[in-house]
Amino acid sequence: MLMQFLSEYLESIEIEKGLSQNTIEAYGRDIESFIEFVNNKMPDKISRIDLYEFIKTLRSKSYAPSSITRKIASIKGWFRWLKINEKIEADPSVGLEAPKIPQKLPKVISINEINKIFESKLNTEETAIFELLYGCGLRVSELVNLDIKNIDLNSKILRCFGKGSKERIIPIGEKARKAILNYLEIRNLYSKESKKLFINKSGKTISRQEVYLLSQKVGKIIDKHISPHVFRHSFATHLLENGADLRVVQELLGHSSVSTTQLYTHVSKKRLKDVYFQINK
Repeated sequence: MLMQFLSEYLESIEIEKGLSQNTIEAYGRDIESFIEFVNNKMPDKISRIDLYEFIKTLRSKSYAPSSITRKIASIKGWFRWLKINEKIEADPSVGLEAPKIPQKLPKVISINEINKIFESKLNTEETAIFELLYGCGLRVSELVNLDIKNIDLNSKILRCFGKGSKERIIPIGEKARKAILNYLEIRNLYSKESKKLFINKSGKTISRQEVYLLSQKVGKIIDKHISPHVFRHSFATHLLENGADLRVVQELLGHSSVSTTQLYTHVSKKRLKDVYFQINK
């Protein structure tokens, strides 16, 4: 019965909230792990103690606080839905607190390192990919899902859809514009039917895993292990370091809260201190 309720819940939030398939699947995995833990017992028999025991088990398996917090959030959303839809009389997750997550500063690379990457022997596709990740601050999911029709090279803007299918407009710099134009010339040799901008030689949409592998490859140029998100972090940090308004950066990144964007101001201060103490050893 619980699996049936889970299926109905996922279908419901997909329609109502317009969440991406990746997000829906992540919610499903989180809740399914809890259903397995309670051994598929009847929903009205699930207690607060079951939830505490589940969290205790996750901690014993050395799950990161962020992973536990995500699972709790997924489960609480499901219980809210069960209560609203009268599948249960009482919600055992009300007031359940997640573990505190230590605040981590985003990993960034310097402008010199960015220049070193772009001055290396990147091919046409790689140049276009990293120009958009860094020059527009795209998430890797936004990059791989980018449609050609959502890029206006004449007006130098692109439309992308972030978390919760939230649309935002981002300006395209001249370097990124030229990189896309160069890429389009070879891209059309792979496929003229695909709607997506980035496709592989088989004509299929490039995967997130392929972009991760490319990031690891270019990371070797600067002797660092980097992910696609590092380019997004660096984009935000470099903008703020060069005087960009915090609210503008928030809009460009598509953050719903400015507090998320403020993390990058802490990065800038830390980098300033690091440079100072390097000079004044």
